Amino acid sequence: PAPLALLHYVPRVPPAALLGKITATTFALERPCCIFDRHTNASDAIWLVVAFANASATFRNPQSQADVPPYEGLRTTGSYMTLETAAAAYTCSAPSPLVLRVGGDTTCGGQGKQEPCNGPLPSPGPYRVKFLVMDCHGPKAETRWSDPILLRRADSPSAIDPAPVRGGSSDVVIIGSILASLGAALAVAVLSTVGAEAWGSLCRQDSRSSTFARRSYRTHHIPPALPQPLPPGCRCSPPGLGCFAPQPPALCPAK
Repeated sequence: PAPLALLHYVPRVPPAALLGKITATTFALERPCCIFDRHTNASDAIWLVVAFANASATFRNPQSQADVPPYEGLRTTGSYMTLETAAAAYTCSAPSPLVLRVGGDTTCGGQGKQEPCNGPLPSPGPYRVKFLVMDCHGPKAETRWSDPILLRRADSPSAIDPAPVRGGSSDVVIIGSILASLGAALAVAVLSTVGAEAWGSLCRQDSRSSTFARRSYRTHHIPPALPQPLPPGCRCSPPGLGCFAPQPPALCPAK
């Protein structure tokens, strides 16, 4: 067979933030573009080889498609091949997705089938991957192995961070999220209490205003007394003291 061409392309996980880039069972790869054009024909197929990092050095390329290690081989021999794609999908003009999802087929491994499949990865790894070009006679070209890719484990799917971690530990991130949630709940409770008090005060004021508006108040007016004619022999005293009758002069005592 012709010697195998070694391409200098190194597969890698996209460096930019990407939702679900690395999860507990899957990871995303950049799609190679314009890498295989000089080494492929239209009838060739391009495979992705997935292996545990410590098994990549001992992996041997299959000599025919019948020898392709299936998905179930990862647990026993530490490697398998997946994502069989026509070479035309990786040309410069191909309208293909920008990323490839490794481990995204949840139907793999059922009914005891032993065949190539893109099933979920069973452990955090780490893993290494490479692309292998094959025709009907066997391998033609291959890329270099990727750097180790380590998956993330979490107690619940919501705790998996889809974005790359920049400094700090996951514990700090989780604790910070919990504290932020508690602070938001406390703020909502305080605002609700203040709002209820303000609304109750407005209602009480409105109730008092309405009651006052519905009541009618009458004032009691006492008319002034009309002037009365003075009795005979009565003379006025200083204002406000009424009147009194003059007293006859006292008689002088007899001598």
